[in-house]
Amino acid sequence: MQQILEVQNLKKYFSTQKAVDDISFSIQKGSIFGLLGPNGAGKTTLLRMITGIFYPDEGQIMMEGKKFDPENDVARIGYMPEERGLYKKMKIGEQAIYLARLKGLSREEAMHRIKEWFVKFNMESWWNKKVEDLSKGMSQKLQFVTTVLHNPSIIILDEPFSGLDPVNANLIKDEIFRLSREGCTIIFSTHRMEQVEEICDHIVLVNKGKKVLDGSVKAIKQEFKEDLFRISFDEKVLPEHTAIHLFQVINKMDQELIIKKTEGFTSNDIISYFIHKGLTIHSFNEILPSLNEIFIRQVEGTTLARQFEKV
Repeated sequence: MQQILEVQNLKKYFSTQKAVDDISFSIQKGSIFGLLGPNGAGKTTLLRMITGIFYPDEGQIMMEGKKFDPENDVARIGYMPEERGLYKKMKIGEQAIYLARLKGLSREEAMHRIKEWFVKFNMESWWNKKVEDLSKGMSQKLQFVTTVLHNPSIIILDEPFSGLDPVNANLIKDEIFRLSREGCTIIFSTHRMEQVEEICDHIVLVNKGKKVLDGSVKAIKQEFKEDLFRISFDEKVLPEHTAIHLFQVINKMDQELIIKKTEGFTSNDIISYFIHKGLTIHSFNEILPSLNEIFIRQVEGTTLARQFEKV
């Protein structure tokens, strides 16, 4: 796939704080890219450099193989910041038109696109309301619409689901998938890592200004798996139905085991063992770590198995 954006050794300092400390990564065109990390990790500073709001102290940003030019390239980006960038006293319809015109749309084209989006998001009756009268979730929907109106090549969404109920969160999620299928590149920034697992193709995880992880969601989860399996049975598992040479029992319940496979053996070896013991296996599933668990392990040095250990 073609790279649309590349970040090369970016650094940004505020007084003595290293907000972004030598971070590099690349983003493929049409992908949904997750920029993850806890609050204060440096995510927003990175996004503000990518959008030309901040200039890096060191390093550079490349867009489609050329050095990022704020004068021209910013117009190809739609940025939805975590902080609301809306004028509270303006009517919603007027504000949407105003922001679309700033992105280069004619009034006629702006009106056409706004009406399409307002119908899609059930916002037609909002036209003459003021932003200050909107709930946080309604404001979030409006901000999403004004971010994508000019059909940008790159859409940056900083905590896009904040304040949204499940129905409206799914509405925006569906639009993110549709825009990606149509070739738009989505950069999704959040500290809620569970949201990313169902949305993103590729992630970069940052902490204290440094890059901690970089890769596809699937590859990272495979890299950090610990050969843990959850096995449930149709009958009670007796103590003698365990084989130390094949696996270690991490936790045992009446009809379920959490085990860690011994190196050199396969999951088929374990299944065969229980079948030969006369047990009926109801389910056999590998336990893969979540991105949140992986991050905690990276920062704190914990293991996935620990959370399943018997107390």
